[in-house]
Amino acid sequence: MTAVPLPYRVTDARPETSDTVTVRLEPVGEALPPFAAGQFAMVYAFGVGEIPVSVAGILPDGGLLHTVRGVGAVSRALYALRPGATVGMRGPFGTGWDLPLAAGDDLLVVAGGIGLAPLRPLVLAVLAAPRTFGRLNVLVGARSPDDLLYRDELAGWNHPYCGVVVDRPGPGWHGRVGVVTALLDEALFSPPETTAFVCGPEVMIRATARDLLARGLRADRVLVSLERNMRCATAHCGHCQLGSLLLCRDGPVVGYDRAEPLLAVREL
Repeated sequence: MTAVPLPYRVTDARPETSDTVTVRLEPVGEALPPFAAGQFAMVYAFGVGEIPVSVAGILPDGGLLHTVRGVGAVSRALYALRPGATVGMRGPFGTGWDLPLAAGDDLLVVAGGIGLAPLRPLVLAVLAAPRTFGRLNVLVGARSPDDLLYRDELAGWNHPYCGVVVDRPGPGWHGRVGVVTALLDEALFSPPETTAFVCGPEVMIRATARDLLARGLRADRVLVSLERNMRCATAHCGHCQLGSLLLCRDGPVVGYDRAEPLLAVREL
């Protein structure tokens, strides 16, 4: 990890939704150390500021994919990037998805909204090593069909099950409507031999984890990615504190056995 941002050039910018884009970044010179699925980078838009962004793709040439939704000053600047632009990059930061923990297990990947972005590298890693894991189930929830990410990839993740549900269907939508936990009844997994990976809005994480525990998964086999207001990424400023955890260092990925008591405290 480096404390000084390294220059990365935008080589592609692919729109995902009306306010979300996936940018491909390649090092101009020196590359950052290798990232693991679930980790994040601090991405600096020159003249605007720096924000944490999870990696949505880890490329063999040292390049990275980041999926960014333009909701604040920095993320809007990143959303507006076009090929040829340059950003500053620091990282890798945080904990990643513990895939070795899931070796031999059925896998449940449960994503809400843009929470699918940090789960995408995990899905691709599992698909690349099918003999290492059991059945892969990908459950995706979105506000509307227009808010779905990676639509051209979802069909290829159906090994054995990839389900999509939306809160608000639009014209022409013939899929499921409701919350992402409704898809658990269709997924193929054996709870005692299953590891779950969950990322999305906090209310969705809590509801999904509760349902998984009720179905027989152990809390330490439910891995969740938590989000707080990260600023320094080095556990010095305290902005990302959640109880005893500093999520830029101790997270964002933690077992639900550690997260559950903290998320149950309203003030946290």
